[in-house]
Amino acid sequence: MRNAFAQEVTAMAAKDPKLVLLSGDIGNRLFDKLRGGYPAQFMNCGVAEANMMGVAAGMALSGLRPIVYTITPFTTTRCLEQIRVDVAYHNAPVVIVGTGSGLSYASLGPTHHSLEDFAIFRAIPNIRVLAPYDAPSLRSVLREAVNSDIPTYIRIGKKGEKDLVPSEKAVGIGKTAVVREGTDICLLSVGTIGPEAITAADTLKESHGISAEVVLVNTVKPLDEVMLAGLAKRFKAIVTVEEHSKSGGFGEHVSAFLAQNGIPLPIVCLGTGDKFMHSVGSQSYARTYFGIDAPSIVTAAQNCLKGPVGATP
Repeated sequence: MRNAFAQEVTAMAAKDPKLVLLSGDIGNRLFDKLRGGYPAQFMNCGVAEANMMGVAAGMALSGLRPIVYTITPFTTTRCLEQIRVDVAYHNAPVVIVGTGSGLSYASLGPTHHSLEDFAIFRAIPNIRVLAPYDAPSLRSVLREAVNSDIPTYIRIGKKGEKDLVPSEKAVGIGKTAVVREGTDICLLSVGTIGPEAITAADTLKESHGISAEVVLVNTVKPLDEVMLAGLAKRFKAIVTVEEHSKSGGFGEHVSAFLAQNGIPLPIVCLGTGDKFMHSVGSQSYARTYFGIDAPSIVTAAQNCLKGPVGATP
């Protein structure tokens, strides 16, 4: 996904001299074409993320179109005050991109995990929160975000993510993509965890006779309430899956919507638990550790279909 990001930013910079990429001292070779072709539109701000966010806010309020880019924890929690006060409070159209989101950097330990960003930005006014699920999805929402006047946070993967939807069918902000059709239960998958949900749906059908629909979600905030209301009419239950804490995450937001609107639909919210992961391993290992891998989704779906309304693990 980060290669797709670099290519898309370079293509957009060629058409828009107001677009400026600010990097937190990473991805220098990744942006060689951007720096070589449009040197005035690339700025390496060094390991000074708080300052970088303030610079981006000033640029945005001066008519430029800044995109801030670095590893997810360092473009979110490290400069949270500047995002809240400089960007959100002033409604400055800054696009904040965090690469290696969720557990992408599981091998580097909890300092590089980003499992709280949905919760944090859901609570801050004005900021839109996006989690594209593959490279085509990223390209689509990035173009839309840059061309809007809304402060936007986009969390992306790192590398090696498979395309889940063809480029010509990539949807924009607030839209969803159905990659498996079903009738019994809906698996709402947010961001790059999509392949786990797809594998789970295939297993449910082949091994358990359960028809599961997989809906890929790229927008965490604002919540698509119309879409959720429609799903609630079609399915017996919903399972949400996200590479984020269950506390304050997408699933919690969906649960609140159902409860506040009196929709008695069983729902299970899968996400990381209220704990740090002190062991080190691959992203796949970390997903299994937190119970958000395909086998865990299969179990959750089975339990949700036979459990009481509102059941959560």
